Amino acid sequence: MACMKRTLAMIPLLLVLIAARCPFNRAPAAKPAVISTVIPDSADQAIFGYRGVLNDQGILKGVLLSDTAYSYGDGERFDLHPVHLTFYTSEGAEDGVMVARAGSYNQKLGRLEAHGNVIVNRKDGRKLTSPQLVFDQIRNQIFSDSAFTLIEPSKQLSGIGFESDPKLTEFRCFRACKGIAPVRVPTK
Repeated sequence: MACMKRTLAMIPLLLVLIAARCPFNRAPAAKPAVISTVIPDSADQAIFGYRGVLNDQGILKGVLLSDTAYSYGDGERFDLHPVHLTFYTSEGAEDGVMVARAGSYNQKLGRLEAHGNVIVNRKDGRKLTSPQLVFDQIRNQIFSDSAFTLIEPSKQLSGIGFESDPKLTEFRCFRACKGIAPVRVPTK
């Protein structure tokens, strides 16, 4: 009988110990980090040191460079990391540079979509920054529906959404347009 009393007295202790070891009382184990592959599995080809020439009827419009390019659709579309596009005048002189963290170039459409800290620097001193923009080679336009800042030697323009020629001379802002420029106040 004494042995049975000791056993009954130990049952609550055993239940506490069993409950402490049950998996539903433990914090979930940390999942191991998943390491993504460097080359996307659906890419047709990976190109290191990509160089593409953008021309229009034999006239050089730009040279597109990227450290890494993934080719899709038999070389019709490229995902680029990072993007470096040099613009040229119709006479073949370097006219400006666009850089971005990444982008996608569709050769068939002649369209480069750049994203991630996009900066366009023109030789005349104009500078455009935006998180995303598109260069349409066929229409010879750059445009975006994102926020932007255009800095010129004598003024600054910002807003949301724009379209322009690649030289940034025919610039049109869509929304929340603001500008800062020096104003000459007449005296007398």
